Amino acid sequence: MCGIVGYVGEVGLGERSVEVLLGGLKRLEYRGYDSAGVAVIDADGRLDSRKKAGKLKMLIDDLEATPLVDGRTGIGHTRWATHGGPTDSNAHPHLADDGRLALIHNGIIENFSELKAELVSEGVEFQSETDSEVAAHLVARAYRAGGGDLAEALRMVVNTLHGAFTLLVVHADQPGLVVGARRNSPLVVGLGDGENFMGSDVAAFIAHTRRAMSIGQDQLVSIRPDSVEVVDFEGRPVETTEFEVDWDASAADKGGWSSFMAKEISEEPEAVANTLLGRAVDGAVTLTDLDGVREQLLTVDRVIVIACGTAAYAGILGKYAIEQWARIPVEVELAHEFRYRDPVLDARTLVVSISQSGETMDTLMAVKYAREQGAQVLSICNTQGSTIPRESDAVIYTHAGPEVAVASTKAFVAQGTALFLLGLHLATLRGTLTAEQIAEQVTDLQAIPEKITRVLESSDRIRTLAGWMADTRSVLFLGRHVGYPIALEGALKLKELAYIHAEGFAAGELKHGPIALIEPGQIVFVIVPSPRDPRSLHPKVVSNIQEIRARGARVIAIAEEGDAAVLPFADEVLHIPLAAPLFESLLAVVPLHIFGMELAAAKGLDVDQPRNLAKSVTVE
Repeated sequence: MCGIVGYVGEVGLGERSVEVLLGGLKRLEYRGYDSAGVAVIDADGRLDSRKKAGKLKMLIDDLEATPLVDGRTGIGHTRWATHGGPTDSNAHPHLADDGRLALIHNGIIENFSELKAELVSEGVEFQSETDSEVAAHLVARAYRAGGGDLAEALRMVVNTLHGAFTLLVVHADQPGLVVGARRNSPLVVGLGDGENFMGSDVAAFIAHTRRAMSIGQDQLVSIRPDSVEVVDFEGRPVETTEFEVDWDASAADKGGWSSFMAKEISEEPEAVANTLLGRAVDGAVTLTDLDGVREQLLTVDRVIVIACGTAAYAGILGKYAIEQWARIPVEVELAHEFRYRDPVLDARTLVVSISQSGETMDTLMAVKYAREQGAQVLSICNTQGSTIPRESDAVIYTHAGPEVAVASTKAFVAQGTALFLLGLHLATLRGTLTAEQIAEQVTDLQAIPEKITRVLESSDRIRTLAGWMADTRSVLFLGRHVGYPIALEGALKLKELAYIHAEGFAAGELKHGPIALIEPGQIVFVIVPSPRDPRSLHPKVVSNIQEIRARGARVIAIAEEGDAAVLPFADEVLHIPLAAPLFESLLAVVPLHIFGMELAAAKGLDVDQPRNLAKSVTVE
């Protein structure tokens, strides 16, 4: 939800705020692309602002035609609309104090209506339909009343706001200062040499520095060219921790690929390998990240995985692995439903949260609830310094690198890998698998990156199929065991990217109702389990294929190499390399990621920025 960037630099670095802001917004556009805007303050204390509806290019083109004044102070915003449609007037920044104050906002201010009524009664005129403009006028009022202290004005205002927000504000009277505040919405500081930055994530400033500092819940930060000051919402100084970002600006660029999604699918082998790096060694799993909670993990008698969307489907993979290896019962819950059903939790419950960004609001609120109830909380996350890991007792970082495309791909395989590592770690601690059994699983898991690469190398057939199906209106997906969450993930990608009806089913459910959807020509993807699997699921799924083929369906099977039994019954077979039954899921999902991307491309759609979606859902 919404990308934000702030910048201050000292004399000698050049008048380059517009350059820095637009560069940051380009790397943050995946967070919101309904409109964009910037505000800068020049050396003479003049505030100049420009904003345009549409994608960032609309703003860039406008600025090239009519440049802004430049300076060493500024803020920028790319919006994902909540209050008010994507129009020029609703775009950020919002101005107040006769155009001398500019404010940008990520989140939702829940009590904006009563605050706006109060301002209207005082004669304030609003130029937009947004909740964000309310905050701008409140800060302006507090600034005038407080004698011109911008940080104190913002601190006074945030204590009156309800909801989730990150706010950045500048004032023409105070060039060289950007003030930000956060509650339930991300904010991180970039530490430079003679310059400092703010952003909704590190992509905002990674081209300039890899030194970063996270801003905590209910904290306010003031950046100047040579200093960073952080206080809480009561005005008390706060100790901060610096960290180093483990990727650089090139990782957030397309690198010659047609889309970020194409690039990120190509990085799926690397995402798995980097998540394994240093953790699967010499036939054993070593998760030093969890050393601090070792005793708690030994006492766990139940695991609840909480996540949303793609992360929830990865969580189902973890359920199968943890139960099979560690013999602990596991539930998988949608984070936005979890705390509202009053779940029964205690100190022997391990809650595992999964979030690529570490800022998913539904998951964050569920994490806080779980800790309040006394449960142990472990997070799986891809983003250093984000909120969910900081709210957890321990964290496993996936090290997948930045994921810019809105629809997740490499995050899924990295999260699945992290959950497999967790399952093997728990099995090691609890002694439910022998050292030899652990070593066998580790060896199989370490082979997965090379096998994903082989799947990617055979993707031409998938691209051809997608081209043939450009006018397809409905696709169904069937799978059993770990094939079931893969079916769900495949369906989600088509919904997100191609805007068509798609559903994933557990294959055994077919005859309990969904078979009524089968009609001549209906396309059905079937994830076929290995015939080597001792659970004997293979013949059951082949029977499912025969049932739907008899009713006219067109079947595209994803099956392991050498599976001859499926060939007579499928219209198309996409082969994946042989792997252990649990790990085949990380191979089977890759053709579905490619298919979703290619079908959307065949329909002429933007695969990186699908309509109505933002990368990180930072509001409930």
